[in-house]
Amino acid sequence: MTPSTGSIASDTPGSADATPPVDGVGGIGEAARARRAEGYDAWLGSLLPARDGIALVAVGGLGRRQCAPYGDLDLVLLHAGVPGVDELAASLWYPVWDAGVRLDHSVRTLAEALSVAQDDVKVALALLDARYVAGDRALADTLVRTAADHWRRTAVRRLPELREITEARWRTHGELAFLLEGDLKEAAGGLRDVGILRAIATAGVTDALRPAVRAAHLRLLDARDALHQQVGRRVDRLVAQERDGVAALLGLRPPPAEGGPDGVLTPDGDALLRRVAGDARTVSHALDDAWRAADRLRAGRRRGADGRPVRRPVARDVVEHDGELVLARTAIGARPDPSLSLRIAAAAATTRLPIARATCEWLAAYCPPLPSPWPPEARAALTTLLGAGPGLVPAWETCDRYGLIDGWLPEWTRLRSLPQHNPVHRFTLDRHLVQTAYEASRHTREVDRPDLLLLGAFLHDIGKGLAGDHSTVGAPVAEAVAARIGLPEPEAALIGTLVRLHLLLPDVATRRDLSDPKTVAAVAAKVGDTTTLDLLHALVRADAAATGPAAWSDWKGRLVAELVARVRTALDTGVVPPPPAPDPALVAGPLPVVHLSGDRVSVAAADRRGLLATVAGCLALHRLEVLAADATTVDGRALVECRVQPRYGLAPDPIALGADLRRAVNGDVSVTQRLRGRALAARGEGAAPRVVWHREAATDAVLLELRAADAAGLLYRVTCALDEAGAHVRAARISTLGGDVVDVFYLVGGWPGDAERARLEAAVLAAV
Repeated sequence: MTPSTGSIASDTPGSADATPPVDGVGGIGEAARARRAEGYDAWLGSLLPARDGIALVAVGGLGRRQCAPYGDLDLVLLHAGVPGVDELAASLWYPVWDAGVRLDHSVRTLAEALSVAQDDVKVALALLDARYVAGDRALADTLVRTAADHWRRTAVRRLPELREITEARWRTHGELAFLLEGDLKEAAGGLRDVGILRAIATAGVTDALRPAVRAAHLRLLDARDALHQQVGRRVDRLVAQERDGVAALLGLRPPPAEGGPDGVLTPDGDALLRRVAGDARTVSHALDDAWRAADRLRAGRRRGADGRPVRRPVARDVVEHDGELVLARTAIGARPDPSLSLRIAAAAATTRLPIARATCEWLAAYCPPLPSPWPPEARAALTTLLGAGPGLVPAWETCDRYGLIDGWLPEWTRLRSLPQHNPVHRFTLDRHLVQTAYEASRHTREVDRPDLLLLGAFLHDIGKGLAGDHSTVGAPVAEAVAARIGLPEPEAALIGTLVRLHLLLPDVATRRDLSDPKTVAAVAAKVGDTTTLDLLHALVRADAAATGPAAWSDWKGRLVAELVARVRTALDTGVVPPPPAPDPALVAGPLPVVHLSGDRVSVAAADRRGLLATVAGCLALHRLEVLAADATTVDGRALVECRVQPRYGLAPDPIALGADLRRAVNGDVSVTQRLRGRALAARGEGAAPRVVWHREAATDAVLLELRAADAAGLLYRVTCALDEAGAHVRAARISTLGGDVVDVFYLVGGWPGDAERARLEAAVLAAV
């Protein structure tokens, strides 16, 4: 509740002899929360002297008797204009602060409290949780009763404002059901939304707090209790490192068959995430229903000349009724065909109208299962649904809520709410698949088979959660789904190819030398034809957009587009395009030559060993990350060309960078010393680094692949080590995956023997 006289939130305990006001801060569950509330009530009651015209009222968690282990107190000191109220308030607040309890407080008369609630919808909601704690009960009861009555009279008018505030909060915190590290309170579907549902139910708009919502609410409260107890302080965001501890406190463990060593059952953080996701979905769906009910109540029903609500046909067997989609009467009376649920889902996605709850319940109960293979109308409806754009996600979520998706795709049970333990992913697996299909709908005009693009995008990660590489194990699963949907065998095989190769283009583009004919030929051989190439190119962009902002960049997009163009030429003509010629400006004129242009840094100097390492170190000194580097020799000149990006988002001073590059390639010792000092000070952390060798991946070189933690100056250290070990590095490709990197170095020459590989590998690992 927004205070009128200021708010003080103290994280610092009071004096050393201050004792907590509640015995047993720990404890999870409804009974523990109630005990904490009773303890606070008794303690606060002892602080307020009995006096007419003064009442202490609790709102927030204490008002609802849902006190979290390290929650704060929201208190209102209500008075009837009595003198000395400020001194009385101070005598009440200071013991709370001294006990180290966070406090949100206000001092108001009854009229002031009701007036603020009239002006601020958030205060009006807070007063719906108001509860008498101590003092003048009649005064407190008047506030509680009057605030609730006023809300019931004005709620329909005020709900649009409340909805606007709620949606702004959602935009900030995202959707709890699909986030890997969501805020249990503020994210969509979290505890704050249950308060919105309670307010809508109090207004009599709809029965928003159904048993399923109440159960979900209690489980979310339990999860927050466990999170507080695990961390030892007030925190609402369920971060990855706390999952297992919270799961253990909640007793969530995998089945015995999936236990750890010697049958020990370890805490199951994934089970916790799945439970939180399911509960958040329940809350979100209930709130969606409640908003629609409020909209209908506020707008009133549209009625025809006969006085009946208007019904508008929108698709076969589907009509719009009162702003929602329902089944036509003829569809209900006749034996339903198996494609009916898919067809109404497609209609909902294309019209962006919600499906009525009663219609979803009827479909779940009476729509027969789809045969194998699907009939053509079901397959067409799925394509329409996946290609509907913005309407896809809400329509899909509604169908998933009522179990319709499981009837279409039995595999969905395994995929639902499955966490993706990768920092670049923002969504759980199920939402990622649907989001990828949505993103793919933006590219359907670029490919010959948009239907296969949509289905391939939707199925591309179906192998996750199974043992093995998800692209490899997912391909036959996707083929089986495509065959069950009714695709001909060649098209089902193409879906399998898309799933198996969906990472090919970005992996090759960022980790291989695109000018090497062997790189292009290898990709062309795997892809096979331009139709598949175009589908993969569209799928790559859709997948990256659905993954999160860290999965894509302009540089990565240009590399993938360059690779696609070169592979297309090879597929169309049968001839691998030659490597591009070096920049003419680098092969003429006095040395050294330094060109800075956008994300490109080009250097030409007298041919000598270690030039690539020197350039890489100088770039690291200026906080530039090297994404790709090429080193060639033309007529006695060493040419180094790098693609770079600022490590912290701020581009360096080009004059200073150019000057340091010229001095460094000319052998200036002062620059070299700065490079070594900076490189030695910035070392990566994490799992042990690893080296992988690739024998046949390049025309004139072998590939040394380093997998390690990311760190400033890593490229400089490794290239220095390779140079000192006598290796000739022709090119380097750097791929960053969250906090890790996969750096690939092209070492000119034939395949080294076992002893030589071991020596080079040891030099690289020592440099990391």
